[in-house]
Amino acid sequence: MRIFGLIIITFLTLSQSFGQKTAKIYIDINNPTSNCYLAIYPGTLPLKGFMFLIPSFGETPEGVQIQTDLSELAAEQGILTIIPTFITGLKSFGIDDLTQQSFREIIEDVASRNKLIDLKFYLGGFSMGGSCAVKFAELAVKDNFKFKPNAVFVIDPPLDFERFYNSNKRTVRLSVNSQPNQEAVYMVDRIEKEMNGTPETARQNYTNYSPYSFSDTKQTAIKYLKNTPIRFYTEPDINWWLKERGGDYSAMNALDGSCMINELNRMGNNNAFLITTQNKGFRKPDNRRHPHSWSIVDNNELLKWLQSQK
Repeated sequence: MRIFGLIIITFLTLSQSFGQKTAKIYIDINNPTSNCYLAIYPGTLPLKGFMFLIPSFGETPEGVQIQTDLSELAAEQGILTIIPTFITGLKSFGIDDLTQQSFREIIEDVASRNKLIDLKFYLGGFSMGGSCAVKFAELAVKDNFKFKPNAVFVIDPPLDFERFYNSNKRTVRLSVNSQPNQEAVYMVDRIEKEMNGTPETARQNYTNYSPYSFSDTKQTAIKYLKNTPIRFYTEPDINWWLKERGGDYSAMNALDGSCMINELNRMGNNNAFLITTQNKGFRKPDNRRHPHSWSIVDNNELLKWLQSQK
């Protein structure tokens, strides 16, 4: 993809005490809605590392800033944070080829602009952004990318898109006497388009693109993570899902995460962890209860863990 130009817009200083600043950088001047990123800079140099935070489906970088103070805390510790919007836009699935290509191009732009040499690279994402992060980490090892994450953390993402498809299909089916969940209806249609079929008609595509596949006995994707420090955060509040969403364990992304971490542990990755929380999931600005949220992470403890990795 050819880069046509670049615009940088500097926003307000986030922390007077630490001198942090934020810049919105557009890689393509002809595309102001995607192919860009928010950069949160520490107040002092040199940088001690850089971190990518991948937003969830439909979430803007600015929206991430509302939900979590992780980038501000990272800046206080000398870490540059990048929150991207890929060329595929806010409704990117993250695991597709075009998004992953855009991811690599944004990293190259960030590295060139900030002279990122021999710095630790931390990678995280929430929900579908976590799907994107795990997929990138796998490809980085498989294809020997220039930039490989030193550590990965994801917050309750779907990983097995066969399971994700079937759970959404079931949600629609169980809505026979009521209005079908529109998010589930959308996801069923979108997954079929992304995978060019259903699990029955295009199974290999589901295996190839899923960051983790329960049915793949060859562990095609996750075998590349056997040496990567990784955390999967989830708050499996089954009673909340039953009461508020009519969901059950089959629809919870915790299923994917627990299976992936279990298999990685059995492959010898002793730095792969499933972290479950209780009563931490709340969404801002109104602190609305939702276990599927950025807020389930203890950010200070996470940053300590990230920086302890080689």
